[in-house]
Amino acid sequence: MAEIIILDQFSHHIYRGQPGVFSFDSAALILSQEALKTKQVRALTADELGFLLMPFMHSESKKIHQISLQLFDQPGLEEYLDYEKRHKEIIDLFGRYPHRNAILGRVSNNEEREFLTEPGSSF
Repeated sequence: MAEIIILDQFSHHIYRGQPGVFSFDSAALILSQEALKTKQVRALTADELGFLLMPFMHSESKKIHQISLQLFDQPGLEEYLDYEKRHKEIIDLFGRYPHRNAILGRVSNNEEREFLTEPGSSF
C-alpha cells in the first residue's frame, strides 16, 4: 500500500508542473492490480481501498476506467465512485486527460482547448 501511495500520490505532488509528474502511474497501477489479487485487500478500510484504487482513476485507458467503475462501486466508496465517474467522462470524451497535454508536450485539439476553459476541467 505504501509503495502505491508513494508512486501514485507523492509523484503527483513532488513533480507537479513537470513532465515527470505521471512517470510512475503505470507502476502504481500494476501494483494496485496485483494487490487486488491478495486476501489482504479484504481487510482494508474504505479509505485505504480508495487509495489503493486511485491509480485506476489516473489511467488514460478507457478499459481501465470501465474496470475502475466496478471497483469503486462498493459501500463506503461513494465519493470515490463519483470522482471516478467524472474522470471517466473526460476519458470517454477525449481518450485522454486534456489538462495533461501541455505538460506532456501534446497538442490540444479545439474541443480540448474549449473544455479546458470550463471550471473543473482539471483535477
